[in-house]
Amino acid sequence: MKYRRVFIQNSNVFLTVVTNNRRNILIQNIDLLKKSFKNTKNNYNFEIVAFVVLPDHFHVIINPKNIFEYPKIISSVKHCFSRNFNVVGQVCPTYDRNKSIWQRRYFEHTIISEEDLYNHLNYIHYNPVKHGQANCVKDWKHSSFQRFVELGNYDINWGSIQDVEKIKELSYE
Repeated sequence: MKYRRVFIQNSNVFLTVVTNNRRNILIQNIDLLKKSFKNTKNNYNFEIVAFVVLPDHFHVIINPKNIFEYPKIISSVKHCFSRNFNVVGQVCPTYDRNKSIWQRRYFEHTIISEEDLYNHLNYIHYNPVKHGQANCVKDWKHSSFQRFVELGNYDINWGSIQDVEKIKELSYE
């Protein structure tokens, strides 16, 4: 069965992109990943709604002007990162030039409601705690959480036991 993607114009799209063999290379190369997104924004019209970067994967919610371009957007980010990875250096000693940096596919979900959007925002921002990268959501600097706090969408101490009960059932990987 051939995989079919959903394209609903004016929608937000939640994406999960994982490194090949879950190599821990993204945080050490965070500037390159940012540059890859910036370069992609020069070629495609999209807004980054929310994001989190962990050592071996990232989650992002984007709102592309042209919904049919989101596969190209992810492809562009991955390609730019891969093309320039050696320029940064081999920070991952197990990196093998003959193997891909990224998993071939990625997970996508078209957000269809306000509740769906809030669930995915919570999932993104809580992800570093879920994976043991931080004890508190506010402590992980590689996410959009601080921006959401500044906008008044989250309390700085969000992620309490009550909040966790709502989040822990969600799994989008």
